[in-house]
Amino acid sequence: MTSKSAPPLSERHLGHTLRPRQLTMMGLGSAIGAGLFLGSGAGIQAAGPAVLVSYLVAGTLIILVMWALGEMAAAQPNSGAFSVYAERALGRTAGATIGWLWWLQLVVVIAAEALGAAGLLYTVWPAVPVWALSLAFMVLFTAINLAGVRNFGEFEFWFAILKVAAIVLFLAVGAALLLGILPDVASPGLANLTTDFAPQGLGGIAAALFVVIFAFGGTEIVSVAAAETQDPERSVGKAIRTVVWRILVFYIGSVFVIAAVLPATSEGLASPFAGVLDAARIPGAATAITLVAVVALLSALNANLYGASRMAYSLAQRGEAPPFLTRLSGAGVPMLAVGVSVAFGFVATVLELLFPDRVLPALFQLVGSTCLVVWGSALVSQLILRRRAAREGTPLPLKMKGFPALTILGLVLLGLIFAVGFSAEDSRVQLLSTFALIAGIALASAIGARVSGRRQHSR
Repeated sequence: MTSKSAPPLSERHLGHTLRPRQLTMMGLGSAIGAGLFLGSGAGIQAAGPAVLVSYLVAGTLIILVMWALGEMAAAQPNSGAFSVYAERALGRTAGATIGWLWWLQLVVVIAAEALGAAGLLYTVWPAVPVWALSLAFMVLFTAINLAGVRNFGEFEFWFAILKVAAIVLFLAVGAALLLGILPDVASPGLANLTTDFAPQGLGGIAAALFVVIFAFGGTEIVSVAAAETQDPERSVGKAIRTVVWRILVFYIGSVFVIAAVLPATSEGLASPFAGVLDAARIPGAATAITLVAVVALLSALNANLYGASRMAYSLAQRGEAPPFLTRLSGAGVPMLAVGVSVAFGFVATVLELLFPDRVLPALFQLVGSTCLVVWGSALVSQLILRRRAAREGTPLPLKMKGFPALTILGLVLLGLIFAVGFSAEDSRVQLLSTFALIAGIALASAIGARVSGRRQHSR
């Protein structure tokens, strides 16, 4: 069944008050999270300083994906974004599968982020138990998302500003440390980079690549938010360009500083930003970076709840989810879609608190590779829809340069990452679990579409 038989994909009832600066910072903030502040050390431990190669490969891929998404979002801004584009390009079942897969990933991540932020805050403020902090975060950000997209966008804007300011300050301290201009602190120079650049060889670079790729997850939310942005044709293009270069500068710049200051065997890589600041003898570094990581997690929680609710709304609008999820509040917010999305997070949070380290790891095993599948669907959809537009003479407000060569390059890079994943046992299990989940969602979507079609026919 193709998208021609699906309901109209109008977005007229959603709010359109998200400002271009908010869209830009949302994409930037959703990608700069705990994966950078706390998890970047894992990549250095796997590959040594050669992790920079892994970041360059992953960065190239995300640039290509964002360009492809930007082209499609400018032509058809929709809260279903890549789910809608997959439906137009590959059919209704493909669109529904991608949409539900992404929604499931986000609601699982919402629970993890609430618990993670609560756990980190508890280490510096143990007056309130973790479960109470987690519950408070969930309630707070549900209220923010229900308040209207402008309020949500403003909150996310300032959260992202705090994270960016922290990274800029970190880069300045790191540069001063490496240049030897900090008083009473010896510079490590570039010895850590030049002495043993790739201690694990190509195998280490490949292993780190599979870790690094997930650090860029979240940038695709820009294409979801485009539906509620003022003048999406211009806003999306500006946001894509800004987000891409800033992410590369912040990520690669930060990892360069960390790899130069901390050896691959350093215990400081458990919290790499704090490790560098400790090496620079900055007082209170551990506490400061912990609070920044809390902000990073809460910012991502806020953005992911927004993205999950809009995807649920779009699926319902297209007949792929219960129709009550399309109900909007006076502020133009799909309030029931927000409620359903956060409800899963509440349940997962409670289960994780009852059965520590058992529930969320099992869920992450299923959804860990979701962003790779979503990015692949975006590239394939853009390849098909761009050629269709050319055949039909449809003008596009924003075009990806170097088409189709760059789109194909993105798919090749994605294929190589999957090959790397299948070569290692841990990531192989994760990929197979994700593919099994995709097959289950696709089967349920196909059956649901057939049942729905029969009901409509009988009427």
